[in-house]
Amino acid sequence: MSKPEAQPALVHPKQKINYIDHLKVMLTVLVIMHHSFIAYGAPGGWYYTQKTTLTAALIPMTAFVAVNQAFFMGFFFFLSALFVPSSYDKKGPVKFITDRLMRLGLPLVFYSFILSPILSYIPYNWVGEHHITYLQYLGGFNSWIDFGVLWFVAALLLFTFIYVLYRIVIKQTSKTVAMPTVTTILVFALIIGVISYVVRIVFPVGWVLKPVGFQLGHFPQYVSLFILGLIASKSKWLNHAEYKTGKRMRTIALCVVLIGFPLFFIVRNLLNFPVAWFTGGIHWQSLWYAVWEQLVGFAIISSLLGIGKYRWNKSSAFLSKLSRSTFAVYIFHPLIIISLSVMARNWGIDPAIKLLVVAPTAVVLSFLLGLAIVRIPGVNKVV
Repeated sequence: MSKPEAQPALVHPKQKINYIDHLKVMLTVLVIMHHSFIAYGAPGGWYYTQKTTLTAALIPMTAFVAVNQAFFMGFFFFLSALFVPSSYDKKGPVKFITDRLMRLGLPLVFYSFILSPILSYIPYNWVGEHHITYLQYLGGFNSWIDFGVLWFVAALLLFTFIYVLYRIVIKQTSKTVAMPTVTTILVFALIIGVISYVVRIVFPVGWVLKPVGFQLGHFPQYVSLFILGLIASKSKWLNHAEYKTGKRMRTIALCVVLIGFPLFFIVRNLLNFPVAWFTGGIHWQSLWYAVWEQLVGFAIISSLLGIGKYRWNKSSAFLSKLSRSTFAVYIFHPLIIISLSVMARNWGIDPAIKLLVVAPTAVVLSFLLGLAIVRIPGVNKVV
């Protein structure tokens, strides 16, 4: 194999590597698909659901959201952390925090006080047939602190505050760390899996810390990947990412998914234990699932970084525009999914078939809306 070409160092947050932008677009598409799948049958909660009962549809839908959950939000934390140190170094603590509060805090306030009531009102009025005006609905609305899908933004803001405190107290930044090997990554994934299992004894998957929306059962991965993103930035890991490592991790991810996921169904049917034992408590099934999840997650993330650097690093004006809109898309995609699913509620076909129409339509409309939003003066300084 030819010698890996060097990438520019992460000196300034605006000097983005092309494939990182492309990965952001891919992850945002997965977020829209993930919530669409939940709306029509996959496990999880959503504003409005119309779940299918077809086993032939539920199994692949469950597999999709399980694999997604194993990596996509953790990957967002990793990518977000990549540009935190350079931004802090350039702006200093005061300006950096002020900027973070504007870019992360304002969307939280907007979502909680403006968008969230609208998202709840749509199914309440049109599906529940409580035909009242929006102002009447607001009169009885009491969930004013509701971050919804922006729990991620709230967590990112919290992690950023902790990082700033660390930098203020510890004047010196941490030393560089060598690029982890495949073995190191897998061992680390196992450790995070065990830690996740311990956390899920108290906070099982699905348990939500209200009103911020944190599912603490997933936070060992989120915290670790945010920290790894900081280390990767300092140590220039992206410069040393190798294509062969990406391919090896892709093979590992495929094996763990294609062999491991069917085993969950086989073992569960053989032993006939509650599905909830996979999600938490002092059960070996919970340990098994937690370790599987982290192996899948870290393998997929590593493969995308390694392969992406060599296959997806070409500049693209189209993808650059989409990447610029991803934050706006993330904020507003629930409005699109809920509106589409409510409009399709009386369509006389199985919800699994509706998913095939609603999901791709939601992706297209969400990005069109996001592209329009980032063109609004003033708003584009926040999103």
